[in-house]
Amino acid sequence: MELLRNPPPKERADAARNRVAVLDAAARLFAEHGVAAVSMDQIAATAGVGKGTLFRRFGDKAGLAVALLDARERVLQEAILHGPPPLGPGAPSAERLTAFIDAYLDYLLEHLDLVRMSETAAPGARYRIGAYRFWHRHVAILLDGLPDPDHAAHVLLATLAAEHVAALLPELGEPRIRAGLRRIARQLR
Repeated sequence: MELLRNPPPKERADAARNRVAVLDAAARLFAEHGVAAVSMDQIAATAGVGKGTLFRRFGDKAGLAVALLDARERVLQEAILHGPPPLGPGAPSAERLTAFIDAYLDYLLEHLDLVRMSETAAPGARYRIGAYRFWHRHVAILLDGLPDPDHAAHVLLATLAAEHVAALLPELGEPRIRAGLRRIARQLR
């Protein structure tokens, strides 16, 4: 699992300052106005950087969403790798799987618009994000013993896609979604 995590590349001091300014501005604007209502122009102006700097660094709003989510994903990844059980090592696989579903759903619901944007920016974007590969590997390890744990991991993670959860949330509500995901996990084990 450690191999799936890459350290961030080294950057110049001014580039690092600009990155922090952009991420802070984007997080603040998204929280105040919602992701869909904020333009890249607004983010650049609030961060005090040129639009070119913003677009070169992040490409588009989806690239910015991925960057904003990176730190939040790393917190969850650290808890999976080194945290206390049941999310971290030391608990039976079935308990860890349920803990992962709960923790991931907490993360997803807190950042639903950003995750949704990052996952749907282009066809297949969700599967190219490094975090997805991490989640998939973790779930496949927990499902070891099934005839095809890699496929089962993809199936379970499909139920946690931001677009899917966003579509079901108004109709089913969080408690029902959470209970359904736990049921699916139990059936897989």
